[in-house]
Amino acid sequence: MVVTTDEYTYIGVVAEVLNEGLPRASWNVIGDKANRTLAARYSLSLTLIIFQCVLGLIMSVIFVAAAKQFAAGFVPVNVRAASVTYIRISAFSALSSAIETAVATSTRALDKPDITLIISSTKFLINIILDLLIISKVHVGSFEPTVNMQAATQLAYNMSSALIGLVYFYYITKRDQRHNDVDGVRPALACLKTLARPGFLTFLESAIRNALYLWLVNGIVATGADYATAWGVFNTIRWGLVMVPVQALEATSLTFIGHAWGAHRHSLDDERKPHTLVAQLRCITRPALVSCAIALTVEVPLAIFLSRFGARPFALYLSDSEPVSHIVAHMWQTIDWCYIFYALSTQLATILLATRPRWYLYQSLVSNLLWVLPWAVVVSRVGITPKDARTYHSIVFGGSLVFSFFDVAMVDAVWAWCLMRGRMMLPAIY
Repeated sequence: MVVTTDEYTYIGVVAEVLNEGLPRASWNVIGDKANRTLAARYSLSLTLIIFQCVLGLIMSVIFVAAAKQFAAGFVPVNVRAASVTYIRISAFSALSSAIETAVATSTRALDKPDITLIISSTKFLINIILDLLIISKVHVGSFEPTVNMQAATQLAYNMSSALIGLVYFYYITKRDQRHNDVDGVRPALACLKTLARPGFLTFLESAIRNALYLWLVNGIVATGADYATAWGVFNTIRWGLVMVPVQALEATSLTFIGHAWGAHRHSLDDERKPHTLVAQLRCITRPALVSCAIALTVEVPLAIFLSRFGARPFALYLSDSEPVSHIVAHMWQTIDWCYIFYALSTQLATILLATRPRWYLYQSLVSNLLWVLPWAVVVSRVGITPKDARTYHSIVFGGSLVFSFFDVAMVDAVWAWCLMRGRMMLPAIY
């Protein structure tokens, strides 16, 4: 039933479109502490959280109503009927992730990473307790754990940690208002409009990217249970080990670049086409470059270890299947080095996301329309078989990571040249 539990991942991919819309505008808007008062930044944060909660609830209800159709698209035929209940339980992970992402991004932009730490720590502790009591081999009682119990425990610790983070954020907000004598903190339609300007661009970017990704995954699922399961296990390793340090560095880089860009805009007064000095560019981009250096230090040894020693045993532990573990090991060995490019491109893209979200959209369109879309069409026309699936996997997914690195590096270079030459028209600060 590993392939069934992968539905949680695919629900997360769809929810990611929601979570990469307005929340990713936080770095450019809420992170601008030079041009916005503390009260304004708190009001923007509250507006963001409320709006995301409503959207997350709507998306969860849609998942529940369309569980059968969702299973038909992403679950092999032999386990499709048993997956519907799992999908309906996991559907509300869209709501929990919406709350968690909104709170995490807004509070990081407010320089309050302790709230994110509270969320992660709470999730970790509740996860261990529930797994020991319900899922593990030493669980309480004589019942046999089921995949639906796993979905329920997963929802329980995700929702609990998200709500605890939300309550802690509310407490911190009220405390700061008292200590700093801050008035006028309230959600407002004007705040939503301010977030929506850059947020629409990040939403569009995420929608295009994830739609193409799910199109490709749908073709992978059609190759059969072994390869579909292997893809799910590969994603578990990728999200659990490879992408965690990359995303932590990304959030840190976005926070500092957002602050530096806000200070730079403040120094320009009302000038909209500035000639930016090299020293100023260095100050803005330094967090991304430092993150690149740290990412290389972490990801290179990790990629070598997984490729030579860790991928197959870990995949065997997760799937309890020799054929699946060999497929995962081969998948990782063919594109392990590509994730080094992914780590670098993610950090370099923070320069665009925290300063000019429109340019971030442009670089993503180049990558997705010139590489991913053509290959998605080829795969759908040719049809993937278990024999050639590994080849297509390495070309499509590995190639996109390498292509994205050079794409982002090129757009960053053009971004810097336009700023230095005074060729970039900066948007007004609302």
